[in-house]
Amino acid sequence: MTKQRSSGTDATDGTDATDGHDSAHDSAHDSALGPPLGGEAILSHLKALPAKPGVYRMINAEGGVLYVGKAKDLRKRVASYVKPGRLSPRIGRMVAQTASMEFVTTNTEAEALLLEANLIKSLGPRYNILLRDDKSFPSILVTGDHPFARVLKHRGRRSAKGDYYGPFASAGAVNETLSVLQRAFLLRTCSDAVFSSRTRPCLLYQIKRCSGPCVARISIEDYAGLVNEAQEFLSGGSSKIQQRLAARMQEASDAMAFEKAALYRDRIRALTSIQARQDINLSSVGEADVIAAHQEVGQTCIQVFFFRAGRNFGNRAYFPGHAKEHGAAQVLEAFIGQFYDSKVPPRLILVSPRPPGAELLAEALSVRAGRRVSVSTPQRGDKLKLMAHALTNAREALSRRLGESASQRRQLEGLAAALGLEASPERIEVYDNSHISGAKAVGAMIVAGPEGPIKNAYRKFNFKEDNAPGDDYAMMREVLTRRFSRALKEDPDRGRGQWPDLVLVDGGAGHLNAAMEVFSDLGVTDIAVAAIAKGPDRNAGRERIFLPGGAGPLVMEPRDPTLYFLQRLRDEAHRFAIGSHRAKRGKALTRSLLDGVPGVGPKRKKALLHLFGSAGAVKAAGLADLEATPGVSKAMAKKIYDWFHGSE
Repeated sequence: MTKQRSSGTDATDGTDATDGHDSAHDSAHDSALGPPLGGEAILSHLKALPAKPGVYRMINAEGGVLYVGKAKDLRKRVASYVKPGRLSPRIGRMVAQTASMEFVTTNTEAEALLLEANLIKSLGPRYNILLRDDKSFPSILVTGDHPFARVLKHRGRRSAKGDYYGPFASAGAVNETLSVLQRAFLLRTCSDAVFSSRTRPCLLYQIKRCSGPCVARISIEDYAGLVNEAQEFLSGGSSKIQQRLAARMQEASDAMAFEKAALYRDRIRALTSIQARQDINLSSVGEADVIAAHQEVGQTCIQVFFFRAGRNFGNRAYFPGHAKEHGAAQVLEAFIGQFYDSKVPPRLILVSPRPPGAELLAEALSVRAGRRVSVSTPQRGDKLKLMAHALTNAREALSRRLGESASQRRQLEGLAAALGLEASPERIEVYDNSHISGAKAVGAMIVAGPEGPIKNAYRKFNFKEDNAPGDDYAMMREVLTRRFSRALKEDPDRGRGQWPDLVLVDGGAGHLNAAMEVFSDLGVTDIAVAAIAKGPDRNAGRERIFLPGGAGPLVMEPRDPTLYFLQRLRDEAHRFAIGSHRAKRGKALTRSLLDGVPGVGPKRKKALLHLFGSAGAVKAAGLADLEATPGVSKAMAKKIYDWFHGSE
């Protein structure tokens, strides 16, 4: 790939070049006063652009990425942005804001699609369709670095040695399957350290959830057989395993070994139980992801079902952010590219509706997976029934989402009326502090909007220990100063949607005054500010709301829905603050005196603790004793001694 950068404007993938506004003409006048913007900036790129596949970025005057797009022919795609009659108003606005562009040429259009998805996820451009919730999925790992393999839940990079099975839609689905594996195959779940230190069987062995390999209750060969059966089960061979277990149970019964027969019976029941709970079990599907999109009133829900080894591993709903003019098929195409950016796609992906670039998606995903990946829309049979089920789930999830959104909107309207705001707030920021007598103090900011909490916008603020310990007002001033000083620096024009309409602080009149002082010093005068204080005896339902202006506190009726809404906001901020404080305090409690000693890493720390027993004993040790520590040279022993006692 080759990379180019120049001054101009770029932004659209084939699906977005539908917005219209004569921005090229409007920007021509502005360019006389400064660098070219809009269509004029885009035109400056065209002569140098190759007619090759690639990815382009449209960048505004502040350096922010407005849009990331792919193209089979970069020159033709970029040229489409200087034709105002073919642009929608939204894309016209984007073109008008463009000050420069960056380009990366690729060998194929499929490679461009993969790069585009990666850049969209990392940059989050305003004018792209964005997959906001992209948490990793858990899987099951059967370890391969120990004679007695361990079965455990795994999330994240697959760097550990062993075999992975999944993905599962939730941790609950993994835990349920692990429970079956324990009951049916008696595999260990303990860590290697626990395994090596056992001298007698643990409780799991007593309740027949483990075969006891740690205390030699099973041979390596027999345990390996259990591992092979577990892997066969995870790969879809449960019926064959049940047949073999049934035959063994009958043999044990015929031989009058009833206890052994009962053990086989329990293992068969464990396998049967998970099969009975499968709401959909299509052996013809094998390994596949079923992805269905449903759209209403400008919002889209995408349901993803995971099928592995003919069994349903669960499902998850997504609500990508996009403009209202984007259709369901267009949203689904963008979603698939970003969804598999960090995941290995299965061999079959069933989709509905069919994305306009389904063939290109299949080609790009095949490149990512290193094998053939098929993207298709079922037309008949069991797969069509499965898709209908996924579409029903998408429709129901979106209906719930719209109901919750309408309720949230009514609450915001009630809040605006109660506080005398000009309009319903689109972004509310709530601030709280947490500490114990000033120690390990943490400031917290939570954010809420029409769709509810915006958790990826939550922030925490650490304080220095000697910075006004225990002074809540000083801490509130510091948090707000840091937050809005940065906002003024990074987004002075407030074009990125990161400025709040309402700031709510947890506290009384003093906290409100501290907040108003900060805004006055920074010259911020157009943000509504309020404080919510607990009522007499700190009883919920008797809160007092303080507003600027010096009037008495606002007291709402105990059952007022707006008061409930304010309580939930305050409680969420308190939860986030106290959680951050506890994490900071817990980290400090586990910190050793040796952690700050220069040159003492994990190995030397382990050697010192092994020899002296505790960090306190290391501190009290003499120089000669430190020099006798394995792995600690005389020079290092002198450094450790001087660190604790000072050097003469």
